[in-house]
Amino acid sequence: MAVVNPLRLLLVGSLLGTAIAKPVQTALSDDDDDTPLPLVIWHGLGDSYQSEGMRRVAELAEEVNPGTLVYSIRIDDSESRDRYSSFVGNVTEQVAKVCADIAAHPILSTAPAIDALGFSQGGQFLRAYVERCNNPPVRSLVTFGSQHNGITTFRDCEPTDWLCRAAMAWLKNDAWSNTVQGKVVPAQYYRNPAEYEQYLEHSNFLADINNERDVKNEQYKKNIANLEYFVMYMFEDDTTAIPKESAWFEEMNGTESTPLRARKLYTEDWLGLRALDRKGGLKFLVAPGEHMQLSDDLLRDTFAQFYGPLNLYRGRSEPRPALYPEDAGDL
Repeated sequence: MAVVNPLRLLLVGSLLGTAIAKPVQTALSDDDDDTPLPLVIWHGLGDSYQSEGMRRVAELAEEVNPGTLVYSIRIDDSESRDRYSSFVGNVTEQVAKVCADIAAHPILSTAPAIDALGFSQGGQFLRAYVERCNNPPVRSLVTFGSQHNGITTFRDCEPTDWLCRAAMAWLKNDAWSNTVQGKVVPAQYYRNPAEYEQYLEHSNFLADINNERDVKNEQYKKNIANLEYFVMYMFEDDTTAIPKESAWFEEMNGTESTPLRARKLYTEDWLGLRALDRKGGLKFLVAPGEHMQLSDDLLRDTFAQFYGPLNLYRGRSEPRPALYPEDAGDL
């Protein structure tokens, strides 16, 4: 099975909620219940919460961890409107709605913690959920091909996808206008180093959740650091997400590449990624193939390793690297 995004474009939206973090460490107590934690899934651009691919993902999650409650995030109960909302809408408002929906869910709201799985732009959206509301708290966040450091180029849409083509035409006209930043989803995670000052000033979503502005949100940092796992898959042959290295928070400026661990975002720990890495919870993994070409086996392995009962920890991330950038001066 492949969960394939039919579009040749990446979109990432924006998440909002009130930062009412309940640290996962508090939730992970002495509970010996072997019931798997609920799993929330956020689909990608051009998909919907009821699509065949999303239903198959839910089946695999329950197959690997029987008894898993799977909640597929939706902006609208109508499948067509939910797909439309992956192109058009204010992501800040969308995330606020998701935060409220999850907090009010009769089962999710009573869970000691939940697990989260984000496909493409859904990965950034779920990270924003963790940073901005996290109620109930996320234990493990896994993202596939997500654009955590934004996109620098907008890909062409399929010839017959008129919704995508209309959104892209609007976006390319003026990515930084208030109208586009408030209504066109991909514009809200567009981040071109050549337009960095415009990005900081006008970005409706990504500049905030990446804590790139002068005033840092300490709650964002605390919530990410409190995760048990943050697993970031990059697709090896991805030509849809540009740059593909955004899936690992890597900074690409033309042909120059700066890995996450060499960036200020990490060394100054704007988001808690360094703290999470040092306790073994940050993973950089590669998935074979093109964007969102996912096999059942890869998904099964992911569900087995990172999800399941509350206190069942199967493995940790790689240990601390031998040398961190800030340690170089000690040699």
